[in-house]
Amino acid sequence: MTKPPFVLDSVTHLKPEHAGAAVVAASHGGHYAGWYAATMGVRAVILNDAGVGRELAGIAGLELLARHGIPAACLSHRSARIGQGRHSYEHGRLSFVNALAGKLGLAAGMACAEALAIMSKAARLPASKPAPELEVRVERPDLGCAGVRVIVLDSISLVTPEDIGHIAVSASHGGLLGGNPDTPVKYPVFAVVTNDADRGIDDAGISRLPALDAKGIAGACVSAFSARIGDGRSTLDDGYISAINDTAVRYGGAVGQSCRAFVAAMVEARAKSL
Repeated sequence: MTKPPFVLDSVTHLKPEHAGAAVVAASHGGHYAGWYAATMGVRAVILNDAGVGRELAGIAGLELLARHGIPAACLSHRSARIGQGRHSYEHGRLSFVNALAGKLGLAAGMACAEALAIMSKAARLPASKPAPELEVRVERPDLGCAGVRVIVLDSISLVTPEDIGHIAVSASHGGLLGGNPDTPVKYPVFAVVTNDADRGIDDAGISRLPALDAKGIAGACVSAFSARIGDGRSTLDDGYISAINDTAVRYGGAVGQSCRAFVAAMVEARAKSL
């Protein structure tokens, strides 16, 4: 029996019960998100193009999904708030589709709700799961100092309790999941970097920043055109700060800094507070 479609705020919210279903997941459409969706066995998925960004990283997952037999599309970040599944479903318009989605009749400009209905009713294609990949979570002792750690992450979902009070450099988008200001990050790190996803409608791509401010956490976003979204190493090595909150400014952060310079300022500020 065909499963009903699902609407989620993040691809990381996929569970075994979503296998075989068509899903709207309001994550970016990058490689990591595509890999995760394929690994979880969805029959079809709609993501967010995150402004496309550097080296088309915001939609890189579409090709991966096609290789594994999964129709997929991305919504324009100018139509759908990244990180907000309900808004994506109700207001999103497609901007990119992979070849398998195109064969189902999906095309740029189509409403998300219409596209999801088509995907959920279409016959399930033979699909394969991708090979396991290592999710990047790397500590960089060369950037930290005594008592202050710097952790580089492909996804902010990889933050753990041991990161409390330290600096997290994440390649996730900077949007609030479900628009909920209570959970800008799972654990109270000292500072966190995300990707601005080219901001998008209602500045959703940087909506995490004021919520971090309210919790006394320094927050900054790198430009989607400077660093590949979903790639933590690119965030650190290539990223330039495009948006920042007041807490980060007080600690020496500034728009226009390289991500490495921002991290250095946060390490210094944290070390002084110990």
